[in-house]
Amino acid sequence: MSVLEDWMNAACHELGLERCEIDRDLVLDLARDVAHGVARPGAPLTAYLLGLAVGRGAPARDAAARLTEMAEGWDAEAGKPSEVPGPAGEPVLGDA
Repeated sequence: MSVLEDWMNAACHELGLERCEIDRDLVLDLARDVAHGVARPGAPLTAYLLGLAVGRGAPARDAAARLTEMAEGWDAEAGKPSEVPGPAGEPVLGDA
C-alpha cells in the first residue's frame, strides 16, 4: 500500500467513513484542475467545498464535473470566468 492509501484508510476510519465510498481519483483530478487553472490554494478549498456539496446530497461526479468545467474556463488574472461565445456569437460569462 502507498502512503496515500494508508492515510486515506486511517482518515476514513477516524471520521467513520467507508473507504469504498471515497473516489480518490475524482478528488485528486479536481484538485489538479483547480490548482492549474485557478490557483494552487484553491485546490484544497475546492475539495472541501465538493465535500460539503456531497454531504448535502449532490452527486459527487456531477458536482466535480461542474467545478472542473469552471476551473478550465477560469481567467486567473481577471479572477472570473473567461468569456465564452454565446449562441449568436455574443460573449457570455460562466456556465450559461
